Amino acid sequence: MTHGKRYNELKKLVDSKKVYSPEEAIDLAKKTSKVKFDASIELHIKLGIDTKRGEEQVRGMVTLPNSLGQKKKIAVFAEGEKAEEAKKAGADLVGGKELIDEIKKSGAANFDIALATPDMMKHLGQIAKVLGPKGLMPSPKNETVTENIAKTMGELQKGKVAFKNDDGGNIHQIIGKVSYDNQKLLENFNVFTEAIKKAKPVTVKAIYIVNTTLSSTMGPGIKVKI
Repeated sequence: MTHGKRYNELKKLVDSKKVYSPEEAIDLAKKTSKVKFDASIELHIKLGIDTKRGEEQVRGMVTLPNSLGQKKKIAVFAEGEKAEEAKKAGADLVGGKELIDEIKKSGAANFDIALATPDMMKHLGQIAKVLGPKGLMPSPKNETVTENIAKTMGELQKGKVAFKNDDGGNIHQIIGKVSYDNQKLLENFNVFTEAIKKAKPVTVKAIYIVNTTLSSTMGPGIKVKI
């Protein structure tokens, strides 16, 4: 990929051979952000997992201490009282079998997070091919299968984020904005990376966290130790 003159000048500020401390990396990521908008601070983690093995998939949820201020579109698969609970809690899309049929027919899932009550899971298999590739399939492992819809919705709205490795064994997560105080970014960094460590599959025998990079949106990557 060919980068512009501005990017190349910013990249010179980063020592490619150095692995920075989180504090140093956060400060440098902010300094190397020169876009005209409030850029995100992004964390990219390369994991030493075999993505073809189901037991080595890394996924979960974690509440960041400092909200990202992002509005996530939440779909809830529920019926009856639980569906009403989801609507009152502010879910963007609520439905049971009829919603599943709609998604099955259209092949589209226009939402960011999906929650489901346990009784709906036996029906969701019909749209697993739609939800699965997008990382939207509800799972007890990442706490998106729940009876307590209102509580889970509240946590998501307050800053709880879901994470899942991609096909290359990488996890990408925004931990804040350039405008955030460095301490708040550090707190989010520490909480998120600790969650990744705890999510290590027991079958992984190789190096689990291969490398970690921090950057601002459109900014150069900065190697960081965790």
